[in-house]
Amino acid sequence: MNSKLEQLKAMTTVVADTGDIDAIRQWRPEDATTNPSLLLKAAASEAYRPMLEKAVDYAARHASSDAEQLMVATDMLAVLAGKEILGLIPGVVSTEVDARLSFDTSATLERAHRLVDFYDRQGVDTSRVLIKIASTWEGIRAAEQLEKDGIRCNLTLLFSFVQAVACAQAGAHLISPFVGRILDWHLASTGRESYPAEDDPGVLSVTRIYNYYKTNGFNTVVMGASFRNTGEIERLAGCDRLTISPALLHELQEDQGRLTRRLSLDTASSADNPGQVHERQFRWESNEDAMATEKLADGIRRFAADQVALEQRVRQLAQAA
Repeated sequence: MNSKLEQLKAMTTVVADTGDIDAIRQWRPEDATTNPSLLLKAAASEAYRPMLEKAVDYAARHASSDAEQLMVATDMLAVLAGKEILGLIPGVVSTEVDARLSFDTSATLERAHRLVDFYDRQGVDTSRVLIKIASTWEGIRAAEQLEKDGIRCNLTLLFSFVQAVACAQAGAHLISPFVGRILDWHLASTGRESYPAEDDPGVLSVTRIYNYYKTNGFNTVVMGASFRNTGEIERLAGCDRLTISPALLHELQEDQGRLTRRLSLDTASSADNPGQVHERQFRWESNEDAMATEKLADGIRRFAADQVALEQRVRQLAQAA
């Protein structure tokens, strides 16, 4: 029998949740996704040194103030990394807008268009790029406009059903609901040590969203993310896409057991009928969901902190040049 990873690839598009070039080369996923945390880790490797130097040089020539140079350099680094990754995979790569812009629609739009322009200047087919934005109300509104502009979006840091509904109604290309971080919150809040995979709160959340989308004909792609164990992945086999870390890809590759499909367009069924989500409803339902509110805020803070750390690394390289 094929490994569980090979069985999974037959029912779900597997995405590499890493910015590590060597790991992507090893696992050869269909797609790849990055974020500031992954880029920060990857930037410490020698494989990224030429990209860092090129990004710093580009910023020095195309930006004036120190702040603008940092902004341009980190965006260019993300684009150069994305270009390198696209040379290793057949599908798309997600590139994230600075998390510090998560509550600013116009600034998010400006940054997203610049990232796409940078990709275009590097000779990359921009249809292979997804712009990654936090699933705040402001981020969703930015994605709505970007989709109209022909720029496909990945709405990340998604923890609640109302976020998922709003993203689909905005025409977002793809959402990334965070399975493991939902589990983390429930373990911490209940004092439990674990949940069986079938009762995992993150798994149940993604299953609900998937069934709602398929039952109601939404084209938005569901990509489960942030997994803590292979049991979560197996319970979502059949989901449109799953983005998986190299460590869990390895576990699935080593497992020769049978994998059962859990999600399917043919069997999807949902009684959810939330109606059109407007801003007041979105903010109220988000406020009422402590887990989603806390994990969204925490996720934005973490990504922002890693963006600052990445900028510091770029600054050090620029000063040493």
